[in-house]
Amino acid sequence: MTDTASAAAAAPAPSSRADAAVAGAWRRLCWLDARLALRSVLRQGRRTAVALAAVAFGGIALLLAGGFIEWIFWGMRESTIRSQLGHVQVVRPDYHVKGFSDPFRYLLPRGEAELAALAQLPGVEVVAPRLAFSALLSHGDTTVSVIGQGVAPEKERLLSTSLTIVQGEALSEAEPKGVLVGRGLAINAGLKVGDTVVFMANTASGGVNAVEGRVRGLFMTSTKAYDDTAVRLPLPLAQTLVRARGSHAWLILLKDTDATDDMVQTVRARYQDGRYQVVPWTALADFYNKTVKLFRQQVRFVELIIGLIIVLSISNTLSMSVMERTREIGTCMALGVPRYRILRQFLAEGLTLGVVGGLVGLAIGAVLAVAISAVGIPMPPPPGMDQGFSGEIRLTWALVTESFLLAVGTSLLASCYPAWKASRLDIIDALRHNR
Repeated sequence: MTDTASAAAAAPAPSSRADAAVAGAWRRLCWLDARLALRSVLRQGRRTAVALAAVAFGGIALLLAGGFIEWIFWGMRESTIRSQLGHVQVVRPDYHVKGFSDPFRYLLPRGEAELAALAQLPGVEVVAPRLAFSALLSHGDTTVSVIGQGVAPEKERLLSTSLTIVQGEALSEAEPKGVLVGRGLAINAGLKVGDTVVFMANTASGGVNAVEGRVRGLFMTSTKAYDDTAVRLPLPLAQTLVRARGSHAWLILLKDTDATDDMVQTVRARYQDGRYQVVPWTALADFYNKTVKLFRQQVRFVELIIGLIIVLSISNTLSMSVMERTREIGTCMALGVPRYRILRQFLAEGLTLGVVGGLVGLAIGAVLAVAISAVGIPMPPPPGMDQGFSGEIRLTWALVTESFLLAVGTSLLASCYPAWKASRLDIIDALRHNR
């Protein structure tokens, strides 16, 4: 009795066996549909090749166009981060809102211990202080207004890798009075490497102070408006100029840009008392955000055009197939094949065309992307610049997935009407077709 009870308990319940049988039958039916769809697609060689070419072409076009735009986004993002903003900034609350009118009210302490602690967080490459100020730059008979930053030279070598030194050398702690000047500003003020300049600025106490410096180098970034007004001084020299200790922001550079949100949460957890505000770079990069939004809209328009091409191509292919196979469809229905099976059969054919065409497009597009990136895309200089650059195709998993789903989704959509039309044929008329 005990063995019998154990065996009965171990045996699957009737409902479980029934569910397993239904699932098995469903898998066999799907496999049969896939095999029949593949045979139907292959026997229409020329028409199938045209349809697959349209789907593959759409995938290739989206990969190359989208990959180039992704590379532009990546270049703008990294340039913005590594020349101006860093990944995360620690500032006084409301500094980025009200600090421009009263900057000395929002000074951070010198905080060497705080900087060292932040630098020890996982994923952090460097933490650098910056002091912002406005000043007048004088050289000979020329005086211009400038926007300045006091920076830590050795840390900026890691943080400002997208800042290009076009003449001279970068800042160095070995030359405490060496300064960097934006190339546009140098042209406007008639400056060259080695010139002596004088900076005059308001101090934290409301007075006026001046310091002297030597132009150590000229720099260029991706933003011409910044290069036309910007100077960089060693942090001690800038603090002497404005007679203030500390800095306005601590910039955190990460090893991986995708870890920005996690780092923001980690740093905010350290400063829950409200002393400091933690700001991600995305909240400060207004030009980058607007550019991405504009280009995303353009990509959506390209996707719409590609989708229409695929829909028209697949719809035409399957409609012609329905016309040529009308008697075949009528025979199947006369033999008892239900209409939903006919509908599903043509949907499976459209899905097959989408999957195969999408995979072919991904393979060819990936090869072309690698080849084009290896050669480079010659690009003209941006507005206000005199140096061009070489573009690339940057493929991301999101773009690859989007391209494949576009091919499959539009192919399936295009097959809906031909499939419905085939399933609604009258059996008698279908059997008499072409007699």
